[in-house]
Amino acid sequence: MKEHRYYVYILHCGDNTYYTGVTNDLVRRESEHLEGYNEKAYTHNPQPTTLVYSEEFKYIDKAIAREKQLKKWSQKKKRALIDNYSDRLPVFSKKKFE
Repeated sequence: MKEHRYYVYILHCGDNTYYTGVTNDLVRRESEHLEGYNEKAYTHNPQPTTLVYSEEFKYIDKAIAREKQLKKWSQKKKRALIDNYSDRLPVFSKKKFE
């Protein structure tokens, strides 16, 4: 039996924002974003998009929980995560930063 993998990912969008999502096929999902697959999706208009971060999970519930967590983060905190500055993450928490 094939083991499932789930991914939380962050895209850098053409309008200099970040989009966070979850998928079970990172390559396919990245391609869909690049092609503007869904006209109603946030990433359709701020093209182009670039995959800048991903995490792999064994269980979908863990991936969804992480996605929800990351969506609440400030742009600066996401940038610190993307740049692998985990020591700076507490500095950029919204409550402390605002």
